[in-house]
Amino acid sequence: MKMSHVGIMVGDMDKAVEFYTKALGLKLVMENTKVVEERETAIGRMCIAVFGEGFKGFNIAHLVTTDGIGVELFEMVDRQERHEVDFSRIGIFHFSLQTNDFAGAIKRTEEFGGKVRMDIMRYHPEDDSKQAKMVYLEDPFGNLFELYSHTYEETYASDYE
Repeated sequence: MKMSHVGIMVGDMDKAVEFYTKALGLKLVMENTKVVEERETAIGRMCIAVFGEGFKGFNIAHLVTTDGIGVELFEMVDRQERHEVDFSRIGIFHFSLQTNDFAGAIKRTEEFGGKVRMDIMRYHPEDDSKQAKMVYLEDPFGNLFELYSHTYEETYASDYE
């Protein structure tokens, strides 16, 4: 199984595309596109199945990371409340990106309306041979994301040196 993409709800598509491309360096592969509720196309029927009758449409844009993982941004027509993380709910609460430029990514995150949720931390501070570090941030809409310095496997493998 390979990871294909993650879908993220945002409150302002233009601001979201700017944030994810300029702050985080993702590449835009499909510009902001309006989707309306309709039954004539397969996409229209799929959207009704997913969002329900009367979803009133949305804007969508597709971006991609440098390793080819998709980021699908959704701006719903009438569901624009800011996301607040409810840690008592079961479900996905963040996604993670890998970078060598923590300082630059953090600076750009704040510059383009995001927030830093914590100081940069090392996963194994007791072991100088293991340098993996991480930090939690959020986009301008309250969606949490994490930055990793190393691959997921390097960060957690028991034999990581």
